[in-house]
Amino acid sequence: MSLIEETDELMLDFEKINKIAPENKVIPAAIQNLDTKEVILIAYMNELALKETIKQKKLILWSTSRNELWFKGGESGNTFTVHHIFVNCEQNSLVIQVTPDKGGICHTSFEGKPNNCFYRELDSETMKLKRVKAEK
Repeated sequence: MSLIEETDELMLDFEKINKIAPENKVIPAAIQNLDTKEVILIAYMNELALKETIKQKKLILWSTSRNELWFKGGESGNTFTVHHIFVNCEQNSLVIQVTPDKGGICHTSFEGKPNNCFYRELDSETMKLKRVKAEK
């Protein structure tokens, strides 16, 4: 894991889409656990990732850092079955409801328990990030 994944400093990347959008033509996709309604992660999809997700009924995203299709959980085994894909009113973002095929959700963990990707909360008084305990 990198510093940004472990720090309590707020380091939001407001330039992310500006950095990747011109050549990749991606839209944000919020990935939500169908059963718990918990937001697991926000990622990006291009047209090919969406087509492959629909075809395979598995979560396939576009890796903006590697510039390639990202079969979520392909290496770790923590894959997701896709149940519903919702399109927003402007057709520029998605909410994808999934169920994890096994325990892990994110590549991070806390005290040996898997996190979702939103494992830190912003303390608006100190502007520091606080780790939220993972559910059992």
